Order: sequence, then C-alpha cells, then structure tokens
Amino acid sequence: MLIKIKLNLIIFILSLAAHHIYAQEAVKARLSPLELATVKYESTYIKVTYGRPHMKGREIFGELVPYGEVWRTGANEATEITFTNDVKINNKLLQAGTYTLFTIPEKDHWKVIFNPDLGQWGAYNYTPEKNILEIDAKVAETDVSYEAFTMEFQLEGDKTNLLMMWENTKAWFTINFLD
Repeated sequence: MLIKIKLNLIIFILSLAAHHIYAQEAVKARLSPLELATVKYESTYIKVTYGRPHMKGREIFGELVPYGEVWRTGANEATEITFTNDVKINNKLLQAGTYTLFTIPEKDHWKVIFNPDLGQWGAYNYTPEKNILEIDAKVAETDVSYEAFTMEFQLEGDKTNLLMMWENTKAWFTINFLD
C-alpha cells in the first residue's frame, strides 16, 4: 500500500513537471525593439525608454502617424522619460521623476507632453487633464532617411537637446540642467 502511494505520488509530480515544461512558449522577439537613450550631466541623469519601430516602406508622418493626433512617440508601450533632478524645458520647470512622453506631430512643429500616467500601452488611455508640462518642439527635414525611429541626446555644455528622428523628419527640444 505504501509503495502504491509513493508510486502514484511520483507519477503525479512527474505529470505536473511535464505539463509545466510543455506549457512554456518561446519568447518572440519584438517587431519594434525596446531602446534606451541616456545622458548624464554632473549629478543629473536622464533616461528615455521607447519602442523603436521601422519604416518598412511605409510613409510615416501624416499617414502611419497622423498629424494632429496624440502619439506614443515610438511603438508598443508609451515612451517614458526619467529625470533624476529638476530640469528646465523651454524655460518651464519640470520636477525630477518619471513621465510618459507623448507627442502631437504637426508638419512644422510638435507638441511634447509630459504626463504622470506610467505603464501605458500606446496612447489609448491618454488623459490630457493629467499633463504636467506641454512644450513645443522644433521640426526640420533631414537629408538622410531614418529607417528606424531614433531618439538621442546631444549634450551642449549645461544643456542637452533630445532629438527624435524618423523618415526624413527630425524634431527636438532643449533641456537645461539646473546642477
């Protein structure tokens, strides 16, 4: 009787283990990989986490990303930006913290929005009443075409430009460090 109970227990444990092994699915690579852009100036560190979509032969601004509509500023999860210290953006104070970075692209300028609702997928649950800061970004046409959406910092003394580039478009705004 004791042997039969032990044997049944072993069979039960093995069946649970086998089910667990077969229940696992392979992790698929993202179509739009996760990317980081970072910059450090004295004691201030800024990090942008965004999904990096590719053009894949599509027309981007005005088509895939419509003008005048809120955009997650990348792909998949909405882009998030973290500041370890207070900064000034377009002469407006932004306190240290992590924010969702939304944009509203237009042909001649972009509105950049800092919003406290984190962990969003896209801009589907965007709540404009919660915006902490809204600023205008400059826009220019580029000589080169960016296949993948790219965000990068351009450090210039005690300030940095955050560049957002895709297709033949570059948008940017300046962040002043207060250190």
